[in-house]
Amino acid sequence: MRHLLTYDFMESMRVTSQWMGSTARAMCSYPQLGLAANPMIQMTAAWGEVTERTFARMVAKPDWGIYTIPADDGRDHTVSIEKVVPRPFGDLIRFNVQGRAPTGRKVLLVAPMSGHYATLLRSTVLSLLPDCDVYITDWHNARDIPVSAGKFDIEDYTLYLVDFLKAMGPDTHVIAVCQPAPLALAATAYLAEEDPDAQPRTLTLIGGPIDPDAAATDVTDFGRRVTMGQLERFVVQRVGFKYAGAGRMVYPGLQQLSSFMAMNAEKHARAFSEQVLRVAKGEASDHDKHNKFYDEYLAVMDMTAEFYLSTVERIFKDLEIAQNRFSVDGKRVDIGKITTVAVKTVEGGKDDISAPGQCVAALELCTGLPDSKKANYLEPNAGHYGIFAGRSWRNNIRPLVLDFIDANCSVPKTPVKGVAAS
Repeated sequence: MRHLLTYDFMESMRVTSQWMGSTARAMCSYPQLGLAANPMIQMTAAWGEVTERTFARMVAKPDWGIYTIPADDGRDHTVSIEKVVPRPFGDLIRFNVQGRAPTGRKVLLVAPMSGHYATLLRSTVLSLLPDCDVYITDWHNARDIPVSAGKFDIEDYTLYLVDFLKAMGPDTHVIAVCQPAPLALAATAYLAEEDPDAQPRTLTLIGGPIDPDAAATDVTDFGRRVTMGQLERFVVQRVGFKYAGAGRMVYPGLQQLSSFMAMNAEKHARAFSEQVLRVAKGEASDHDKHNKFYDEYLAVMDMTAEFYLSTVERIFKDLEIAQNRFSVDGKRVDIGKITTVAVKTVEGGKDDISAPGQCVAALELCTGLPDSKKANYLEPNAGHYGIFAGRSWRNNIRPLVLDFIDANCSVPKTPVKGVAAS
């Protein structure tokens, strides 16, 4: 009950902050107050608007917002989102471009389950759609999943990826971003032994912690400092009565968000104060650069407690992937069994989440793979976000990934199109 009350208290604080912003905005927006030559009235209204929006979006899943894309025939084609494999903890969804012939590049984007929704990869999806048939793992918010659905840890996550790849069939190309990189590698190795025909053609791992000990970051330092007992006692909470998952033990998204914000507290504080000034001056808009970023960044989801704890213990502390000791359902997964899947790693020189060295370690683990099927790329000036969604991704990394896919593809492909900077 103590954990349940703590979860409800966090939600109460969020609702109260949202209410305070809404109230300040409403009270300071009365036309009569325009007669008072006091800039603090307008500033308070602007503060209220920014605060209300900030706390409201923390519990709203963002829309994909992808409706049409241009094609070679000169027409805009409608994009529909289809559930290919619905599952309790996450769905395999497809961005179906209506009326377009297959591109020859069937891509599975494996989205992180690290506190944000899969929509964090919206710009990545948008950049790939003109040239690829895109699928993505759409993970669900743990607070909305009834306890009756059972557990979900990193072994279950791996088996979800196995099932998704089986459903997609041969000639699939996997791009795993950040947190799922080690589990995507494990799923591929699992298929290499259990169902070789379902293996992907290529596996691209972007900024993932294959070997967290290869390069220290604040994330790896935290993993070393805390004990599993401390995490279970002070971090894990029980979902409150407001949600369908009432009683489920989770690592709350709000708590994860506070950790994200604390890593760059000064930067975020400056961004919000500057946005208040822009709103007060009438220079802000609903989809300006600030809102476009924070609408996604602040939208957080809960993870199941067992997934969070098993990730910390088995990936970061015990280094089961890094030392090739990972197992699923009691069966050891040998990464050396990967012999036909081309593997590419991508790292950012300024990545402070998964520092250079952590992801490229995957290539050393693929002992059964010839060097001709291994590739790695380091983007010198890119941070963590930039290697999969920023300018570095659009201009440098995306073309290299598509070239890597084409070099290991067995079906005819349409020519690669350029992507305009956004």
